[in-house]
Amino acid sequence: MPPYDPSNFPPFAVTVDLVVLTVRRHALCALVVRRGETPFQGRWALPGGFVRADEDLGSAAARELVEETGLCAHDPAKPAVGNGAHLEQLATYGDPARDPRMRVVSVAHLALAPDLPAPRAGGDAHSARWAPVDDLLREGEEATPLAFDHARILADGVERARSKIEYSSLATAFCPPEFTVGELRRVYEAVWGVVLDPRNFHRKVTGTPGFLVPSGGTTTRQGGRPAQLFRAGAATVLNPPMLRPEV
Repeated sequence: MPPYDPSNFPPFAVTVDLVVLTVRRHALCALVVRRGETPFQGRWALPGGFVRADEDLGSAAARELVEETGLCAHDPAKPAVGNGAHLEQLATYGDPARDPRMRVVSVAHLALAPDLPAPRAGGDAHSARWAPVDDLLREGEEATPLAFDHARILADGVERARSKIEYSSLATAFCPPEFTVGELRRVYEAVWGVVLDPRNFHRKVTGTPGFLVPSGGTTTRQGGRPAQLFRAGAATVLNPPMLRPEV
């Protein structure tokens, strides 16, 4: 068997890009940063960066999340932190022309977090903001063009979130540790872009085994009568699933 010669293969870089989603003012929003360097200087982009030689992909994604946004990746095995975010691998993007600098393969990650204040920018980002997903993915003259192929990555991340909250408890990642059924319903409405019947929704989520657990408290932060507080249960897969309405 002939010896392996690395010089026979062209070198390329690996990056991680982050689709960070949250629900703010009843709208699904994504985190974008304004690039401070070329290429696409001044354009909005998803946060991310190059993977270092001594780190794996998950560590790189978690590091970029902290550096670019100040958010920490939530470790499911540990108690949730105030600025924690659910983080999972999304997909890999390797079009040879996706980066004008050199051949770059990106491993995108999806991060979900509760409603958070404006993030801080870091790395090569001059500013960072939460932007409504509908504005970022809108087509036409009013669209906000994103750098690289980040519009495609963002669309894939949004669809992952929309489909995954059908069959998993991931929607609770958009909620604080204790939340009402109404607050959870508004998460589904924002992510799916629909209006749900409050009574039917309450019946479904409270009747799904392991989805929600009463915390024992109530709140009036929504106004009106005190509403019962819940926390996420132990179930990770919903049976029956929360099917997305046809629109």
